Amino acid sequence: MVVITLQRNKCIGCNYCVELAPSQFQMSKKDGKSVLLHSNEKKGFFTLKSKDSLIFETCNNAAKACPVKIISVKHI
Repeated sequence: MVVITLQRNKCIGCNYCVELAPSQFQMSKKDGKSVLLHSNEKKGFFTLKSKDSLIFETCNNAAKACPVKIISVKHI
């Protein structure tokens, strides 16, 4: 299982996550910040748990590219 977490309130809207993992992230037209698709929010953290291990690499690349380091990706 892959667990992806986004701390959305700290997003600066650079768009790297969308470029590297467009099936998991998109930019909000409302505020210009990243949205983790199909995630659940709890205390400002948006989390997606997926059984699709194929998304790990693209999401991990997005996490590494994020200049404010607000994306975490774990393989559990």
